[in-house]
Amino acid sequence: MKLYDTHAHLNDDAFKDDQREAVARAEEAGVCLMNIVGCDPESSAEAVAMAHRYELIRAVVGIHPSDSDRYDDAFETRLKKWAEDEKVVAIGEIGLDYHYEDDVPHDIQRDVFRRQLRLAGEVDLPVVIHCRDALGDTLAILREERERAPLCGVFHCFSGSYEQAINCLELGFYLGFDGPLTFKNAKKPVRAAAQIPIDRILIETDCPYMAPEPVRGRRNEPAYVRHIAAKLAEIRGISAEEAAEITYANGCRLFLKESR
Repeated sequence: MKLYDTHAHLNDDAFKDDQREAVARAEEAGVCLMNIVGCDPESSAEAVAMAHRYELIRAVVGIHPSDSDRYDDAFETRLKKWAEDEKVVAIGEIGLDYHYEDDVPHDIQRDVFRRQLRLAGEVDLPVVIHCRDALGDTLAILREERERAPLCGVFHCFSGSYEQAINCLELGFYLGFDGPLTFKNAKKPVRAAAQIPIDRILIETDCPYMAPEPVRGRRNEPAYVRHIAAKLAEIRGISAEEAAEITYANGCRLFLKESR
């Protein structure tokens, strides 16, 4: 079984004592590729460093909306430089997060989101979208920015309805499904995962967060992406091996530009 964990945070402090061991466990579980995702300057730099330490790792670099007040011209210059690195495969995670009232002001989030989308268009990289309680504004901005340059990418950790999924797909995006797909009360994402084209689905852990069943409650890690593949297989009525093969190919198409 070949698996691609398209969204992991092994650059998080949760793995500071066993990062290498976590990579080894992932390989033993069949993970052949994983994207380590940045959220700020420090984690983005570590993602790039990890990509050069481990053969199976690729890096995603950018500023999370909750850190968007840290975005400046100097960091944008770093992003452009990182984008020249063959092991950097996307700009992310970027987007909008309106969940917390005391988070970065929405106007700053929107401005930084636009700047990073435009940079992604310039350097011809896909984007990894973080969207929480802000789907309307996220879709509106993506529609507007697509007029400037082609955009592609993934809505990371998708947990919305089938109707919302269609809105994302119509923009040419993939949907990434995580641990919550396996939860007993996950009706909306299960319906979406059951009905959208399977060639637009990615699987991801978002570790160390949201461990899937049957390891829910533990620290999540890339090895557990196999449980998400198994759940997707159950939903679609296919084998786990087929679910892994399809989502692996999808990830390679988006991030490695294989047959894209």
